[in-house]
Amino acid sequence: MGIDIKFPIGLMFTILGLLLTVFGLVTYGDAQLYKPSLGINVNLWSGLGMLVFGLIMLFFAWQSKKTKTP
Repeated sequence: MGIDIKFPIGLMFTILGLLLTVFGLVTYGDAQLYKPSLGINVNLWSGLGMLVFGLIMLFFAWQSKKTKTP
């Protein structure tokens, strides 16, 4: 089977994680925006988590492609 779902999932999570991380960094000092979340910058932390997960998935996709190549 040539279908590998790790690459599109990794790409999606990496792109969304980058967007959320950048938005979290841009709005870092806005206390009013993060008041409902008890002052925690949820965009930054969830973006970083998604970015790490996406990069891990891309790494696994790259590793599986590298091992299948003769």
